[in-house]
Amino acid sequence: MRCPYCAGENTQVKDSRPTEENAAIRRRRICPDCGGRFTTFERVQLRELLVVKRSGRKVPFDRDKLVRSVQIALRKRPIEDERVERMVSGLVRQLESAGESEVASSTIGGLVMEALRGLDPVAYVRFASVYRDFREAADFHEVLGEIAAEPANDAPHIGFEGSVVETAPLKKH
Repeated sequence: MRCPYCAGENTQVKDSRPTEENAAIRRRRICPDCGGRFTTFERVQLRELLVVKRSGRKVPFDRDKLVRSVQIALRKRPIEDERVERMVSGLVRQLESAGESEVASSTIGGLVMEALRGLDPVAYVRFASVYRDFREAADFHEVLGEIAAEPANDAPHIGFEGSVVETAPLKKH
């Protein structure tokens, strides 16, 4: 593994442990050249996915980009990083096991919206505002009306294509 600090190629693993309910391995590494320390994650990748953008352009699927977009929607929300990681891992597994090597960006957006709807309503609205390209306040009002019309319960939310999305009651401040 190449060092992200000095590009040295002889990094050493100092510690390995399973994470994400044994779905990944977290490795702490050190570079003997510069002394830099960093963490890597090893995950099973079932297939190479290509994302088909609205323009028709195809780009490789980037798990980190998905994580960043979810983290932006969840910024300053009381959701633990571990729950976010489990949600993203579930979405990636669902995409990889769908049997298609190409997936539309709208499909990914739909999956993320359903997962966020069950995880945190505020994050759902934030993500929806970008994903659906809100232009005016009425767009927010429409989505808030959808959320208000849903029955409130603690049962698992059934997400996109029948997947179960983890839900939890919101903490009141």
